[in-house]
Amino acid sequence: MPHSRAPVEAYAASVESLAECLEKALRDPVSHDGVVAGHVQRAADAKAALAAVRVLGPDVFAPALLAGRSPGPLDREVVAEALRVFPVAPGEPVESIALAEAQAALVTRPHRSDARPGPHPAQDTSSMEDDTHWVPFTQLLARMSPLALPGCETALAGLARRRALDVSRGVVRAMLRRDHPTAARLARWSALVQAPGPAEAALRPEPVVSHLVQCGTSSARMALDVAVLQRLTGPARQGER
Repeated sequence: MPHSRAPVEAYAASVESLAECLEKALRDPVSHDGVVAGHVQRAADAKAALAAVRVLGPDVFAPALLAGRSPGPLDREVVAEALRVFPVAPGEPVESIALAEAQAALVTRPHRSDARPGPHPAQDTSSMEDDTHWVPFTQLLARMSPLALPGCETALAGLARRRALDVSRGVVRAMLRRDHPTAARLARWSALVQAPGPAEAALRPEPVVSHLVQCGTSSARMALDVAVLQRLTGPARQGER
């Protein structure tokens, strides 16, 4: 299949295209299975489309998970194909491995609306709990923001809850630096760890949502992060843009 753009540009464009499809699905109160499958079917470059599926990690299932549903069979089949085409290679960064593991766990989850995710392999974060300074810790969390979803059970969510004050520091630091994409990604963790269960001195994400909405989004991927954040912060925020 001929390519009109260099592979890197095609892959980046495909990530943006898929993120836009997912963001629109999150804004639609009646979203159906097939958002990811449709993106791949429509793509001029199927390999780039599958690469985008892998790059976005569990966020490809965000419309289903945030609606309290298990991912549908059409999208799960496409994600499974993306995992086959782009398997995790030895020596990949910890975030790439963790995102792939979470995707694989969601693909194999029993297809029932009341199904609970079973345990799955997770990267060891124990060394980060006490020894890692909050700045590199929150930088890693930002890169792993697709794991900040309900039903995406990883050890990192528990660690983010225990270090909620550090997550809040990271959000504030990003806002002061006007790094709005990072602020949106970290605010997802703040919103996720607040409910259910206690969290130490967690930042209220609602003002962050309002500020990000007012500032606008710089990319489709950031728009997806903001849409997820709005859904995580409650029904009152779901209709905002």
